[in-house]
Amino acid sequence: MKHVIVLGAGRVGSAMINDLAKGGEYKVTAVDASPANLARLTAKNIAKRKADLSQAAAVKAAVKDADLVIGAVPGFMGYATVKAVLEAGKNIVDICFFPEDPFGLDKLAKSKGLIALTDIGVAPGCDNLILGHVETKLDRIERFECLVGGLPVVRTWPYEYKAGFSPIDVLEEYTRPARYVAHGKEVVLPALTEPELIEFPGIGTLESFNTDGLRTLIHTVDAPFKKEKTLRYPGHIEKMRMLRETGFFGKDPIAVNGAQVVPLDLATKLLFPMWQMHEGEEDFTVMRVIVEGKKSGKTVTYTYDLLDRYDRATKTTSMARTTGYTCTAAARMVLAGLYKRKGVSPPEYVGREKGCWDFIRNQLAERGVIYRDTVS
Repeated sequence: MKHVIVLGAGRVGSAMINDLAKGGEYKVTAVDASPANLARLTAKNIAKRKADLSQAAAVKAAVKDADLVIGAVPGFMGYATVKAVLEAGKNIVDICFFPEDPFGLDKLAKSKGLIALTDIGVAPGCDNLILGHVETKLDRIERFECLVGGLPVVRTWPYEYKAGFSPIDVLEEYTRPARYVAHGKEVVLPALTEPELIEFPGIGTLESFNTDGLRTLIHTVDAPFKKEKTLRYPGHIEKMRMLRETGFFGKDPIAVNGAQVVPLDLATKLLFPMWQMHEGEEDFTVMRVIVEGKKSGKTVTYTYDLLDRYDRATKTTSMARTTGYTCTAAARMVLAGLYKRKGVSPPEYVGREKGCWDFIRNQLAERGVIYRDTVS
């Protein structure tokens, strides 16, 4: 029986751990620094280990018996964690939204003959997989656009938002400069810019704004127009811009009554309790991916739509389902030997391989995460 070790047992990590443990297909070990996170894992066939995963030595010790590692730590720890896993000689499938270029680890992975899948969640993740898959069907890609958001069903003042994944990674979306491609050139704008109101069936009106979600797609797919935008309820942008421009997301200490205070530390202390999703709170994930290109001289447009909701039976949030089950599907794919490319592979590389998107899409569908596509 193959041994899968999951680093991080938060909301998304725990969904992946439970999915992998179901049915007894694998030996599963959960590793986390939080006893509370580990205590929430109640299935008898899940081994648990407490470890400080911010330390490379602890990561290497934790994964020494793994056949495959899954990375689900906060983004600021992600790159170092993947590096430590590769140095330990283990394949990894990772969902961490880290700011560093994952290809910085490509040489290390290849030198050890290892597979490292990065950004393999919902977005980045499934949108990249779709683009890589459609790329094999067209002669040329001309436009790619992804609109995506995870939101609470109940809109609660003042923010009308709850964090379906690591809240510190949410703030990264609001502060990290947003890159996209227009007319073949890279454009860099502040996050939260270029707002648009968009209607979604079954949801209503949402607002979209620029975030740095293209990531590796900036360079790995040749297309003159590429953009990713995040979705929230109308009005959220202005609240986040106000906080950001006032300096609440700053990382440099400021003097307050003789003490040095990091504004971001204060902001997270105040915001995160309000953004915490409590047991039973329902959410949804909405995503639309549009890929347009040429085939035999004709313009062809592929549109993929996702609307996923909280699972009441398992009490699993939609964001944990759509992100986590994509990652566990990719893990099963690697463990089954269906994806063998050595080195760092962002999801678009996986999507280009015959049968890989179909495998992951079918795995998601079995868990009720349905992508509906149209071609025009």
